[in-house]
Amino acid sequence: MKIVIIEDEKPAARLLTRELEKLGFEVQQILYSVGEAILWLMQHEHPDLIFADIQLADGLSLEIFEQVEVKSAIIFVTSFDHYAIKAFKLNSIDYLLKPIEPIELLGAINKYKAQQRSTTQTVESLRHSIGGSNYAKRLMIKVGMQIKMVLVDEVVCFYREDRGVYISTVEGKTHLLDEESLEAVIKTVSPKKFFRVNRSQVVSIDYIEQIIQLSTSRLKLTMKNYTAEVIVSRERVGEFKSWLAEN
Repeated sequence: MKIVIIEDEKPAARLLTRELEKLGFEVQQILYSVGEAILWLMQHEHPDLIFADIQLADGLSLEIFEQVEVKSAIIFVTSFDHYAIKAFKLNSIDYLLKPIEPIELLGAINKYKAQQRSTTQTVESLRHSIGGSNYAKRLMIKVGMQIKMVLVDEVVCFYREDRGVYISTVEGKTHLLDEESLEAVIKTVSPKKFFRVNRSQVVSIDYIEQIIQLSTSRLKLTMKNYTAEVIVSRERVGEFKSWLAEN
C-alpha cells in the first residue's frame, strides 16, 4: 500500500510515519503545505491512501482536492473540536484525533479497507458539514514548471482575449488560466462577488471604483488597477444594478 502524509507540523508527520512503519506500512512522501501537495499530486501517481491534516499553514487541505482530482482514499488527521468530529462521523469520514493513538490508527486503516469510499463524495460532504463554501478560494496559475497560487479575493477581473482566459489582480498583474471559457470560470466563483458584465469580462464587486452612465443605456466601469475598458452591455444593465443592490 502506497501512503502519503500531508502535514505541516514536522514532528507530527515524523510520529505518524513511525507509527505506520510499526504496522508494516511504508510512507511514500510527506508534503507540508497545500501548494506543495497540489504540485506533487499533479506530477506523480496518486497513492492508495492519504493522511491529511485539515488545517495547514497555507489553507485547508480540502482545497487540495478541489484543485486536483485525487483518486486516493483519505484519512483526516485533525485537532478540530467535538462538533467537527461529529460531522466527520455523520459522513462516515475516517479521522484521527491528535495525539494519535496506535490502536485508532490501525482501526482507521481497517475502516478504509472495508469502506473504499469515493474520495470526491466524502470531501464534498465534509465541506458541507463544516459549513464551507463550494466556491474556489485560490486559483492555480502555471508559471513555467512552477505553480503559483492566487487568491480569488485578489482578482479584479476575469477576461477573455485571443482565445485565452486571463485574470487581472489588484496588484495590476495578469495571468493566463487553464480554463477555456468564462463560463467555466463563473461556475467556480461566488455570484455574490463576481458578475459577467459582457461577453468577455467578469468583474469583482470589491474593485469597482466608478460607474458612469453612458447615453446608449449602457454603463462604464472603472476598476482598480485594470486599465482596459469595461462596459456593461445594454441587456445586462438591469441585472447588474440588481446585483449591486443585493450585494
